[in-house]
Amino acid sequence: TSAQNPAASAPATMQTAEHFRFEKTLSAEVNYLLSLPKGYDAKAERRWPLMMFLHGAGERGTNVWRVAIHGPAKNTKVLPEFPFIIVSPQCPERQVWSNDIVLALLDEVAAKYAVDTNRVYLTGLSMGGYGTWALGLTHPERFAAIVPICGGGQMISVILSSRDRGAALRSLGVWAFHGGKDPVVPLQESQRMVDALKKAGLADVKLTVYPEAEHDSWTETYKNPELYEWLLKHERRH
Repeated sequence: TSAQNPAASAPATMQTAEHFRFEKTLSAEVNYLLSLPKGYDAKAERRWPLMMFLHGAGERGTNVWRVAIHGPAKNTKVLPEFPFIIVSPQCPERQVWSNDIVLALLDEVAAKYAVDTNRVYLTGLSMGGYGTWALGLTHPERFAAIVPICGGGQMISVILSSRDRGAALRSLGVWAFHGGKDPVVPLQESQRMVDALKKAGLADVKLTVYPEAEHDSWTETYKNPELYEWLLKHERRH
């Protein structure tokens, strides 16, 4: 009888719709360096722009002062007139930057200090450059501009952000930097992200290449006053 009924001998191919629920609580502690601008007064009406800096892999750990080896946290010593609140978190050893943790820290600082939430900027180098691309493109509505240095990102983040947060993405300022002879993170990593964002319709996106620089494209970048002038021209209207 089975030969007369093909369905009886056919393998089961029926699909069913199932559901699985999973909850996970994130518990994290973050060490960070905080620099308040000259003239900062928490009681005044004035609100200050905020710059979040994500360091590279070499500064991970528990000694938070390592975060000041490079970047804006270092330059507060030589450029004391910075008009920014600068927040420089430290990533734990053997971990990479977490969007959730960085955003939670941003919320905490914005609640505690006189932050102009329309002028929040994100920058980072190497591993922090990757973190800047990831967070900045996933949540463009949180930042007025981002500055990823010698990093790279995922194409899918451009595609999804363009679809889900198109207006916020297209109004995001992006200035990427890279060394032309970078042996650690190839220049193409920054180039393809910038090309994808231009294709997505961003009005203000550019890439600066230092032709002879290797991986350290951040020292020159963070010393450049034009970078901070460019940042301050960007403001996000919520």
